[in-house]
Amino acid sequence: MNRHAYTDREREAIYRAIRERRDMRHFLPDPVDEAVLSRLLEAARQAPSVGYMQPWRFVRVRDATLREQIAALVDAERRATAEALDERRDDFLRLKVEGIRDCPELWVVALCGERERYVFGRRTMAEMDLASASCAIQNLWLAARAEGIGVGWVSLFEPDALARLIEAPPGAVPIALLCIGHVEAFYAAPMLEQVGWDSRRHPDELISIDRWPGA
Repeated sequence: MNRHAYTDREREAIYRAIRERRDMRHFLPDPVDEAVLSRLLEAARQAPSVGYMQPWRFVRVRDATLREQIAALVDAERRATAEALDERRDDFLRLKVEGIRDCPELWVVALCGERERYVFGRRTMAEMDLASASCAIQNLWLAARAEGIGVGWVSLFEPDALARLIEAPPGAVPIALLCIGHVEAFYAAPMLEQVGWDSRRHPDELISIDRWPGA
């Protein structure tokens, strides 16, 4: 018996949140309780970060005009992405890829400026700032699922344009738009899997011993 392990019920709750987390696109208009939002932010704040740099910053979008400007950015990138997909263009255009105009909460997640001063763990891999912020988003996402709140991560935007809209300081880089809100139901499986866009990789494709898988 590992004395550091959680109880069976506690472990199952954690693994259930991981299994049932979904990238949501459909939201109800009901507002999310402020206490719940505070818990989600605290979950994000508790995320690990390389060199303890904590590079994540959150902007809660409350202004309707700003939200519409952000939605227009996403619409433009959606069209550009469709053209870049060539033969999958029409399949992509049929997808609902965001819920920006529908969700009650829209948050911008960005990397802070002046990240060059964080060298610990980033000297050879500067992108570890992005990895760290992604951990914060995942923490928030899993906490939201436990709270019964849906989250959708939208990356269809031009970062510099979004940075200008939120008046970010020099060097700050938006990396995500998070649509947050109540949902009618969580998808039984990832939406892109349900529509046949792709499928989850088998474990044999993902892990090997000493050499690259299949080498």
